[in-house]
Amino acid sequence: MKHADKYKYKKVLVLGLAKSGVSAASLLNSLGAFVTVNDKKPLSENPEAQGLLEQGIKVICGSHPVELMDEGFELVVKNPGIPYHNPMIQAALAKQIPIITEVELAYQVSEAPFVAITGTNGKTTTTTLIFEMLEKGRKKPLIAGNIGTVASDVAQNAGLENNIVIELSSFQLMGVDEFKPKIAVITNLYEAHLDYHGSLGEYHEAKARITENQDKSDYLIVNADQERVMALAERSQAQIIPFSVSKELSGGASVKDGWVTFAGEKIIHVEDIALPGKHNLENILSAVAAARLTGADKEAIAEVLRTFTGVRHRLQFVSEIEGRRFYNDSKATNILATQKALSAFASPVVLLAGGLDRGNGFEELIPSLGSVKALITFGQTAAKIEQAGEAAGIKTIVRVDNVEKAVPEAFRHSDAGDVILLSPACASWDQYKTFEVRGDMFIEAVHKLK
Repeated sequence: MKHADKYKYKKVLVLGLAKSGVSAASLLNSLGAFVTVNDKKPLSENPEAQGLLEQGIKVICGSHPVELMDEGFELVVKNPGIPYHNPMIQAALAKQIPIITEVELAYQVSEAPFVAITGTNGKTTTTTLIFEMLEKGRKKPLIAGNIGTVASDVAQNAGLENNIVIELSSFQLMGVDEFKPKIAVITNLYEAHLDYHGSLGEYHEAKARITENQDKSDYLIVNADQERVMALAERSQAQIIPFSVSKELSGGASVKDGWVTFAGEKIIHVEDIALPGKHNLENILSAVAAARLTGADKEAIAEVLRTFTGVRHRLQFVSEIEGRRFYNDSKATNILATQKALSAFASPVVLLAGGLDRGNGFEELIPSLGSVKALITFGQTAAKIEQAGEAAGIKTIVRVDNVEKAVPEAFRHSDAGDVILLSPACASWDQYKTFEVRGDMFIEAVHKLK
């Protein structure tokens, strides 16, 4: 770990805990900073804060008092989920106090180079693929960020021989300053998180920060099939490495004569790839580019692609029962994600969908429902999704109480050769604490069928 002397004797406020806040506070304390932690959860219900208190760190819990910003802090380390319109953040900005996220702190203490992945969709799959490819290629990767261990925990134990593979959200990227990945990947850009960013332009600006400090010694891997991504890439000083599923590329990653290629080199035949879906082919191409640039050999990359069937809750193959294949795509918390999931299958689909009602309709889903032979709905949006199903001409539409009851109902309306797909197109919070819990309930219900 590089010792960041810049934090010694510096007065720092860590705002918001969760795993990243705990890690940031502990690290800053070890670097000699005078750390104060502020978290909304009361101390009696906050074991993380209690642990920091035992380390001698000042802890203020139960509320976010704006007057705290009058105590002369020289830096704020913000939980990514706290929006910039929060009164505490506004007070810090008014006093011109620098605000960073924990990822920036991790970069400043890391001896290892970063392979950083962002985008609207596909981040988790791409990050996992790159990690698996580098691990198979004996490149000693460490995985961090939203998908793995907290970045600053990983960074403290990383050496020059490692590569930190990290998934980054726009929320995290808004709080970087010096962050400079050796390789950056932008999978795609769609409209998302406008409630946080305020506009599509601001969202794109946040994503662009992944390459803000890169130079000609670095690489930016970008989706050549999206004009908005390529427009962003024009601003980068890094070497641009494109990938495309629609056209052949000589210098990037693409498909030629049925083969995944990188810089003209054949990696694997598309028919030998285990992970289904055109959208996953985008993820695969970007991962291949990152892995090859990091030095993984093509045999290791091909072996991963022959065996990798997806990350948990993202188009995850669960089981086959009496000829029906069950897939868990609980992470599909919006319409676009469900559209992509449906496009991955040529077989008839029994779709399980529904969840939190955010006020939107599901008309955009209708063109993607052509392969759906039966629709099983649940949750707050059940009626709205049923309307979309009826408009798409689906004859069999059944409403149930929850995911657990949806699985046996889906089986009753399926035949051998069908796909039974949980892809809710909605967040889980009306019935389940997280999409992971929802997906786990689906998996458990599938295994009960056996």
